[in-house]
Amino acid sequence: MVSNQSQLSAEKILRLIKNKNSDFWVHLKERQVLRLFHLAAVKVPAYGDFLKKNRIQPDKIKTFQDFQSVPFTSKNNYLRKYLLEKLTWDGSLKRPQVFTATSGSTSEPFYFSRDNRLDWESSIAHELFLRNDPDAGKEPTLVIVAFGMGVWIGGLITYKAFELASYRGYPLSILTPGINKIEIFNALKKLAPHFKKVILAGYPPFLKDILDEAANNGVNLKKFNLRLIFAAESFTEKFRDYVINKAGIKNFYLDTMNIYGTADIGTMAYETPAAILIRRLIVPKKNLFRSFFSDAGKTPTLCQYNPFFINFEAPNGDIILTGNNTVPLIRYSIGDRGGVFNFDEAMEKFKQNGVNFKKEAVAASLTRHIYRLPFVYVYERSDFSTTLYGLQIFPEIIKETLLDKKLAEFLTGKFTLLTKYDSHQNQYLEINLEFRKNKEVGIYLKKYALSKIIANLRIKSSEFRELHNYLKNRAVPRLVFWPYEYDVYFKPGIKQKWVKKI
Repeated sequence: MVSNQSQLSAEKILRLIKNKNSDFWVHLKERQVLRLFHLAAVKVPAYGDFLKKNRIQPDKIKTFQDFQSVPFTSKNNYLRKYLLEKLTWDGSLKRPQVFTATSGSTSEPFYFSRDNRLDWESSIAHELFLRNDPDAGKEPTLVIVAFGMGVWIGGLITYKAFELASYRGYPLSILTPGINKIEIFNALKKLAPHFKKVILAGYPPFLKDILDEAANNGVNLKKFNLRLIFAAESFTEKFRDYVINKAGIKNFYLDTMNIYGTADIGTMAYETPAAILIRRLIVPKKNLFRSFFSDAGKTPTLCQYNPFFINFEAPNGDIILTGNNTVPLIRYSIGDRGGVFNFDEAMEKFKQNGVNFKKEAVAASLTRHIYRLPFVYVYERSDFSTTLYGLQIFPEIIKETLLDKKLAEFLTGKFTLLTKYDSHQNQYLEINLEFRKNKEVGIYLKKYALSKIIANLRIKSSEFRELHNYLKNRAVPRLVFWPYEYDVYFKPGIKQKWVKKI
């Protein structure tokens, strides 16, 4: 399979991002998805069979409108139905691959493979972030990768993306401590002072911990020219304001970036200065917010994406992607809720609401950082999980724990998971539990319940185990006990909501 990087250099891709208008990217999107669809229909055995079973004749799919009639694929109806080799190009595993794992809605791991394509594509996004800095390529920069390392994609792809970018003329040095706080603080004290710039990359709540605890660990963050990269979950602009103040960052448009990525297909989309500006203009104005995000109950992550690499649709608010990899994904339902719009559509929404975006960009000194790539926004997972420090927590693990005989005597086994933030913007997992009728529990049983839940999470989730090892009490859930049939979480007569998004 011919890779994008053999056809277009990184420099040319970045030049196109800077110079091309919205229509270019709209038309490219339509061409790219059709091209990938027809190639996969012929060269990927599983996808050819999938189309046949769904009575789709590839030669009848000639336009983007035709393409939108092609059935969705997903983990359950496609990836788990076929042998791994059948899902790959030419039905063969005889190629260099790197595997990373993620857990599905049943907490069972699924292994995604990739070659250097996804690392290279991610390096374009990271180089775009590097170029936000007027000193890019001139000053030595230390990159500290504080995403989880191991079988998960975040740490590995970030490391590779920066390594590839460094070969294109950036004096980058990279350290990969993962979520080991001791190593991160040691690096900030002993290694970072040798560099003019420091980029810290990690899960939003984890980076907040690092910033909050820096002073107590002998680190003066204001000595560094610090820049921040986040991924794995959304956050509010209030959160961004908090961390930039802690980090001493003066220009949050240029020195922060949140990435929308996944083990399924890598770095899919990313915040740009334009995306951050748009979100900050939208959030305070209810009418403007509804114009952009009518179906969103909370402020979504807003990113731009590169149609050379990946493309999005959002029928009925479900995020559907099409992108190339060792296992190409065609009209793939990733399990997220959100929407898409192109750059010109965004400008029209501003115009209709009396906002002069160009004037706002000039006022923020962002004119040369406005790229006309299309946008995707994401505001919740549609699967039955919540997040804690970037990892997913699944109800099945808690359900199993509550089958314990001592707990089952006092608790119904119903619960609701929420990810919350305290008054200091620290993230935590809240588990709301239901007493049996006319039952209550004492301090001993509450402590017992918490210990069993932590123990089972450590056994069933290697991600939680690693997080708990390093964060200790910060990773411990908070249990809240409620009377039988308490109507906020346990209203009788309706399906139990195991996860609640707030």
